[in-house]
Amino acid sequence: MRILFDSQQAMYKTPFGTLTQGQVCCLHIHIPSTVGATRAECILDFEDGTPGQVVLMTLTEKRGAYDIFSGSFAMDQPGLFFYYFRIYKQESSFRLFKQGHDTNMEAGDRWQLTCIPADFTTPDWAKGAVIYQVFPDRFCKVGSPSLSGKLEPYRVHKNWSDDVDWKPNEKGEVLNNDFFGGNFRGITEKMDYIASLGTTILYLNPISKSFSSHRYDTGDYKSPDPMLGTIEDFQELCDAAHIRGIRVILDGVYSHTGSDSLYFDREGHFGRKGAYTDPNSPYRSWYTFNHYPDSYNSWWGFHTLPTVNKMDPAFLDYIIDAEDSVVAHWLNLGADGFRLDVVDELPNEFVLRLKQRIRQIRPDALLIGEVWEDASNKIAYNVRRRYFVDGVLDSSMNYPFRKAILQFMQGLDDGNAFREAVMTIAENYPPQVLACNMNLLSTHDTPRILTALVDDFEGTREVCATRHLSEDQRKLAEDRLLMASFLQFMLPGAPSIYYGDEAGMEGHKDPFNRRPYPWGRENEKLLTHYRNLGALRKAEDSLCLGDIHFTQAGDQKLAFTRNWGGRQLKIYVNRGADCWDIPAGKVLLGHRLETVTPKWLCVGSMGFCVTEEV
Repeated sequence: MRILFDSQQAMYKTPFGTLTQGQVCCLHIHIPSTVGATRAECILDFEDGTPGQVVLMTLTEKRGAYDIFSGSFAMDQPGLFFYYFRIYKQESSFRLFKQGHDTNMEAGDRWQLTCIPADFTTPDWAKGAVIYQVFPDRFCKVGSPSLSGKLEPYRVHKNWSDDVDWKPNEKGEVLNNDFFGGNFRGITEKMDYIASLGTTILYLNPISKSFSSHRYDTGDYKSPDPMLGTIEDFQELCDAAHIRGIRVILDGVYSHTGSDSLYFDREGHFGRKGAYTDPNSPYRSWYTFNHYPDSYNSWWGFHTLPTVNKMDPAFLDYIIDAEDSVVAHWLNLGADGFRLDVVDELPNEFVLRLKQRIRQIRPDALLIGEVWEDASNKIAYNVRRRYFVDGVLDSSMNYPFRKAILQFMQGLDDGNAFREAVMTIAENYPPQVLACNMNLLSTHDTPRILTALVDDFEGTREVCATRHLSEDQRKLAEDRLLMASFLQFMLPGAPSIYYGDEAGMEGHKDPFNRRPYPWGRENEKLLTHYRNLGALRKAEDSLCLGDIHFTQAGDQKLAFTRNWGGRQLKIYVNRGADCWDIPAGKVLLGHRLETVTPKWLCVGSMGFCVTEEV
């Protein structure tokens, strides 16, 4: 017999997941009577290994062959903790860790516990939202783009259906300076289309004046790229979104600037007053030069992206603190929050300061962080990140869910790993963050989900440029995408659609995942499916705010419930080849279902449904 403890079940730990300051947590560990335990302790250590507190657990009940030891505690300060148990017998003791649960375990993982500030809140409007992500140059073009002030050199494609430029120039460089002319007016014109997907948040990749088409090489933080339009065009976009109940989130790129920028001005396009061209520049302290001016710190070695000293007083004032700082500038123009690019490269102090400032300007502003792992315990550059224990990030890009969905859909997991991945994030994240989490299948940094579901090829640009899905691959990919997106919309958080995924776009990694939206050539089956998912999300608070409990995970099948306000929805997913009989109920959305009897439904191969009790 084994010692029993599962931090995700109420019979062993309440409440589920994170704690707030002063909140009482109760633990119950079930020890076989044959062990002869006399008492137990729960040892909670701070994340750096320093002692936290010891919780005494005493025998409170005998249940069958088990002695149940219980204890309770509360945290008086926010922090990240890890805990294990020590079991005492008459003349000896031993430790119990997460892996194995055996009475003789002396090594293994500890359980994680996060205590968050009691006043940590996230915007209600972001909980359970549907996010639509737009890469501005490639979404929609209305009129002729303005080229006045556009950083040179650049090339504008004559045809919207052209492929993206991917070949290096004569120097072996890929400049990313080809444009299709997508603009603010194009996005505004398509706002009804965006709204038809159930969208409540519009996330725009960078819009500031920049040299490249991706615009992560900021040239002027406070000016929109002239090819996108004017400040007035941006305000009209925000107004059109807000009228439809859609909030607008901008990309905040604060770990580096462009070398061709007002602040660095290596190319001399900004009056030669930048840090590279003028040693007395007001921006000189932003950058670190190893040998002035030709050797400087840059982002991942890209000389076009000089990194900034984030805690430099002049930089902090310009981005955050000044009355017309960068964040204040865009919030006052109509933006509703920011997604922080490479947030793990920004100091904890910087992110906290930025969060406090945007909430000062707009009390319900949203802050999303780009984190590729579990954000609750992230370590970057040897520093533990305090995204939740300081109440900083409202949401993170949920790549762990993406990985779990992909592995399940590709047959690399029978469902057990999926459940573990989902419940680990649900346990480690504050519930108010979990409800806002950006659940994605594709982004500008990943292959398109339609491609990734059947072809995880990683190769050269030359191969990727001509690598397209075969007819059979595409049919399989579309079937898998129906199920993958269903899972995405059924899980806790805010499902995010990367523009064009709903239309059936395919493509490998950058730049082939950034092709223009195929207006007039959409996959209507997929588009209708996404609209149905968005409508269901808007109609069901249980999907937006509810908790999650798995009732089955394995044998290529998943079943879980979403519960809120006394209403329970039941979700079933069958990836296996065999049909699956499930209890009948009112079907809110389903695919490949048959009624077997009045009391049973049959979920076919690659079938799924969400039901409620009649």
